[in-house]
Amino acid sequence: MLSINEIKKPIAAEIDVFEERFKASMQSSVPLLDRITHYIVKRKGKQIRPMFVFFSASICGGINESTHRGAALVELLHTASLVHDDVVDNSYQRRGFFSINALWKNKIAVLVGDFLLSKGLLLSVENGDYELLRIVSEAVRQMSEGELLQVEKVRRMDIEEPVYYEVIRQKTASLIASCCACGAASAGADAATIEKMRLFGEKIGIAFQIKDDMFDFGTDDVGKPLGIDIKEKKITLPLIYVLNNSDKTDKRRIINLVKNHNEDPEKIKQIISFVNERGGLQYAETQMKKYQDEAFEILNTFPDGESRRSLEQLVRFTTERNK
Repeated sequence: MLSINEIKKPIAAEIDVFEERFKASMQSSVPLLDRITHYIVKRKGKQIRPMFVFFSASICGGINESTHRGAALVELLHTASLVHDDVVDNSYQRRGFFSINALWKNKIAVLVGDFLLSKGLLLSVENGDYELLRIVSEAVRQMSEGELLQVEKVRRMDIEEPVYYEVIRQKTASLIASCCACGAASAGADAATIEKMRLFGEKIGIAFQIKDDMFDFGTDDVGKPLGIDIKEKKITLPLIYVLNNSDKTDKRRIINLVKNHNEDPEKIKQIISFVNERGGLQYAETQMKKYQDEAFEILNTFPDGESRRSLEQLVRFTTERNK
């Protein structure tokens, strides 16, 4: 599998320009805010979301100024949601660094998130990018609903596959879907093509989240500590599958461990072993591959070329990664 830098090569110059503009889009005359946004920019990840925007635009007609604004809009709203998420989850670390709320407390973190949201809205309105704003705002709505649906289901320990897919479709897949739709819309694609790219992104997002959920039950070298989702009482696909294919006694025992002993390392090990022994990971892998294949089916309706091949490589990187 190619590295992210190799996949990025065809649009490396565009990404460099994007990074400078994204940095500029967060500037403020308030010194505290400037310090915090500088901290955020320095710790940006692999830029996978902007890559989906740029490659989607490229396959649908070409990258232009609107594409750059679409990528910045997605990143601004996504970054705002992460800052708010850390407050909601009482999380003090993100990607190995202190979160905004850990360093500057909740009140400031919430206000910074609001500032980033407003910057995204203004960027769109000032440039008349109403379709891009509609696409990304729809994703933010779905992300919020997905989080709340998960909170509700975790409380009641509802464990049905359709509910799981609805949660991850809204919570995770909607954002990658909006990246692909924004790229297509920025390139001037028609409504049918924009929807096709949105669905392509949604399939990738679902495959990505299933892969992420599998790490909770895997080996220690995946970059994510084991049992994190169990500690948070999250109902993920490997666990759902084995619970729905177990007798009442085992099901009751495992649900009790998740609900009441989710802080006990020994009990967490028991849950992980149970999921592994009953084929939970294999089932999740099969489902992940199914969504990946469906995404490729959509992608293959576009003409072959560098952009399509790059998108295929980016999908593989996203869904076949080890961490």
